Amino acid sequence: MKKSYYVIGGEYADTSFTKPAPGTELEKHGPFTELEAHNFWRSITGQTVDNAMVRYVVKNEDELPDQQFYVVGGEYKDTSFTEMAPGREFEVYGPFQKQQALDFWRGLTSQTIDSATHRYDIVTNPERTREKKAQEAS
Repeated sequence: MKKSYYVIGGEYADTSFTKPAPGTELEKHGPFTELEAHNFWRSITGQTVDNAMVRYVVKNEDELPDQQFYVVGGEYKDTSFTEMAPGREFEVYGPFQKQQALDFWRGLTSQTIDSATHRYDIVTNPERTREKKAQEAS
C-alpha cells in the first residue's frame, strides 16, 4: 500500500514550535507522494525563510497527530475477500490511535486464525473501504 505524505506547519507562538501563534491554526497540505511532499515543503519554506516563527515539516499519514485508524473486515464468502458470507455484515471498529488499532487487530485475528475466510485490515477511511467492497461485490 502506498503511503500518503503531508506538509504540516505554519506560524508558531515561539521557537519551541509546540503551539500555533495566537489566532492561527496549523496548515495541512496534501496528500502527496513522498517526492511531491518534499518538493512542496521546499517551495513553501522558501517563501517563509525570513520568519523564524514559521516551520513546516513532512509527515507520512501514520505520523499525523489527528490520524484515526479503524479495523474493518469480517467473515467473507470465500478467499477472494470481496463478498461477505451469507448473513454476515462488514464490521467496522474504531476509531483508534495507530497502536490501539494494531492491538485490536491482533486480538481479532488471533480469534479467527484458523478461519481462511476471515480477514481484517487497518484503514484510515472505513466508508471508502465499505464502498469499495460493495462495488467489488456487484
